Amino acid sequence: MERADRTFFAWNAVVSTAAVAIIAYILRRDAAPGGTVDLTFVPALNATCNALAALCLATGWVAIRRGARQFHRLCMVTALAMSGVFLVGYLAYHYVHGDTRYPGAGVGRTIYLLVLASHVILSITVVPGALTAFYFALTQQFDRHRRFNRVFLPIWLYVSVTGVAIYFLLRGA
Repeated sequence: MERADRTFFAWNAVVSTAAVAIIAYILRRDAAPGGTVDLTFVPALNATCNALAALCLATGWVAIRRGARQFHRLCMVTALAMSGVFLVGYLAYHYVHGDTRYPGAGVGRTIYLLVLASHVILSITVVPGALTAFYFALTQQFDRHRRFNRVFLPIWLYVSVTGVAIYFLLRGA
């Protein structure tokens, strides 16, 4: 492994660990003290960002299969941007409003919790995975990029799609 790779992976580990730590800290507290900012519109915005990220990921995959490298690049950068906007919105919303509980019971709650558990576990890989995918592309390590994304792309796509599903499961309860 080259020195630049080691430096990137160390930086990626620090950034990814910090992201998970910040999310854990925010979710473990109730809400911001004296939170007077109304961010109730953010879950809908986040679901839209997740949907757009999923659309861009799928479209980008088709584009690269057809040899449209520039369009693939545009789709993937847009997916990264949408996931970034989602993350900022997610952090802001939960900082102000605290954790969101599923209001229903029974089978609906069980389905919600199963989807949520898989979503949360896999979402932990999105920050380091997306950064790694982009690093391999930016450094023109396309063999590594391809091998890595055979595993990572379905995970990122699943997390984006289940993010939308979670929004609708919460709203439909």
